[in-house]
Amino acid sequence: MKAFVVDRYGKNAGLRLAEVPVPGLRPNDVLVEVHAAGVNPLDSKIRDGEFKLILPYRLPLILGNDAAGVVVSVGPKVRAFKPGDQVYARPDKDRIGTFAEFIAIDEADVALKPKNLTMEEAASVPLVGLTAWQALVEKAKLGKGQKVLIHAGSGGVGTIAIQLAKHLGAVVATTSSSANSDLVKRLGADVVIDYKKDDFEKVLSGYDVVLNSLGKDTLEKSLRVLKPGGKLISISGPPDPDFARENGSNWFLQQVMRLLSAGIRRKAKRRGVAYSFLFMRASGEQLSKISALIEAETINPVLDRVFPFEAMNEALAYIETGRSKGKVVVKVK
Repeated sequence: MKAFVVDRYGKNAGLRLAEVPVPGLRPNDVLVEVHAAGVNPLDSKIRDGEFKLILPYRLPLILGNDAAGVVVSVGPKVRAFKPGDQVYARPDKDRIGTFAEFIAIDEADVALKPKNLTMEEAASVPLVGLTAWQALVEKAKLGKGQKVLIHAGSGGVGTIAIQLAKHLGAVVATTSSSANSDLVKRLGADVVIDYKKDDFEKVLSGYDVVLNSLGKDTLEKSLRVLKPGGKLISISGPPDPDFARENGSNWFLQQVMRLLSAGIRRKAKRRGVAYSFLFMRASGEQLSKISALIEAETINPVLDRVFPFEAMNEALAYIETGRSKGKVVVKVK
């Protein structure tokens, strides 16, 4: 099969189109013929080597973190899926590889594709959908009448998170450029801060939750908009000791992550708020719940561009401009 692989880490290291064997199946696996794959900033960061500490992959590595396609065969212990099923998934972090014609995924990480989405639309959902779900539903326990600030509202995670937060009954503020203001308002944002003109931390106050996907300055400013007891959840780091334990990191890495997050945890504690890092995990069960919201049209994916499979490196370069609205996808089949 054809697949795009990382041979060596580095910002200028393009992915190589290679012929590789079709993956074998474990007893609980489904083999999926990939029709479309989502392209994420995470893919660029893995290629660049930014996640070497957290995700010690063996090179060469097939890249790619979410996909939609058709089940072609199943392992002997699989009960939930059969050949011909249209599915989508974010594979487990240790078994990525959706930038390929086929991928083997544990059935626990797979869900039936929403009936009202194309393969390309479905491929845009798993990673960002699960990130939004685990941040707002699991970690934040966001509820009716609470106030949440979602940074970068027009991005992949932001476009889903705004819609999910509104479904949960929250008042939603977001940061965005003026060019994307109408988009985030259509998605449900109640308050839109133009980050080029206004300082969000001077405009907002008394918030229950902030979902951060930006850099260190934004992270620290976000503390100022939270009320005591509020929660700052960051998907862009720094990783904290709780994540290190959940990730099964060794003692040395646990100490590294403790040091990396010491500053923000100390500042959060001083303000009476909680800081946590989220690196989303695969979950077919949660993806099925997201599917129900999509089929009810409570959540609608936002697709920016679809690239042909052969243009994988161009798709990654486009993601790195930071200008995409919603998600970028490659059409594999």
